[in-house]
Amino acid sequence: MASKRLLDPAAVARLTGLQLRAIAVVEGFLTGLHQSPYHGFSVEFSEHRQYMPGDSLKHLDYKVLARTGRYYIKQFEEETNLKAYLLVDHSGSMGFGSGEVTKLDYGESLAAALSLLLLKQRDAVGLITFAEELTEILDPHSAMGWLGTLTSSLEKLEPSGRTSVPEALFNVAERVKRKGLVVLISDLLDEPDRILAGMKAVRHIGHELLVFQLLDPLELSFAFPRDARFQDMETDEVQASRPWHLRAEYRREMREFIDRYRQRCRENRIDYKLFTTDMPYEIALFEFLARRKRLM
Repeated sequence: MASKRLLDPAAVARLTGLQLRAIAVVEGFLTGLHQSPYHGFSVEFSEHRQYMPGDSLKHLDYKVLARTGRYYIKQFEEETNLKAYLLVDHSGSMGFGSGEVTKLDYGESLAAALSLLLLKQRDAVGLITFAEELTEILDPHSAMGWLGTLTSSLEKLEPSGRTSVPEALFNVAERVKRKGLVVLISDLLDEPDRILAGMKAVRHIGHELLVFQLLDPLELSFAFPRDARFQDMETDEVQASRPWHLRAEYRREMREFIDRYRQRCRENRIDYKLFTTDMPYEIALFEFLARRKRLM
């Protein structure tokens, strides 16, 4: 059974360093489960073979059985040369946090855990960071020692400047021609139509695209108790407001904003997940990966 210490969100939060936190979370999953919920990023169907006594019925192809009356097992092979690119937004808005964790803190931890997860599958992981422009590009490598380089780069990120999620996506579509996995980690607080156009460009190349939208709970609730002055974290523009007068309309527009991403991603076969920074990232990531596994 997994050490409760490793899976306890409070304990993980006390650990220092992205690499240590990533190891604690991923090792906790590995030792605590009979079968990893995230195995399958790079596992693809290979061929059929005839059922033999003792084979697990888990991979029995019931469509073939219904069509032919014969028992065949789906065989899978693990691809060891998948290239994954983590695309991490560190624009000014990612520095917002109503609690102890900012969206950027959360995104860094999420990216570190995903990096270790993929490296343990012997996949190659690269990192692309961006704000208004791309700020760093680390080409994918599959050696386990690469985790230190990735987490070091993530820990150096500071929230700054405007964001341009579409430009980052179009850059990836232009630069990365070989089909792989692209994971976008951002609050997506940009022009939705242009972002969705960028997502489509990435999908057009043939990449699998995962979109992790990170938001603070206060960005969803707008539950400010008194008059407030709001400062745009990307432009420094200041606006005075009475939040309770705007709350109902704000919440409606935010729901529509999120639902639009969710629906359009579904239409374009893009796996979308909303993360809020009040939920421990390891629990949210586990739920997402477990769902992916069920849908395989």
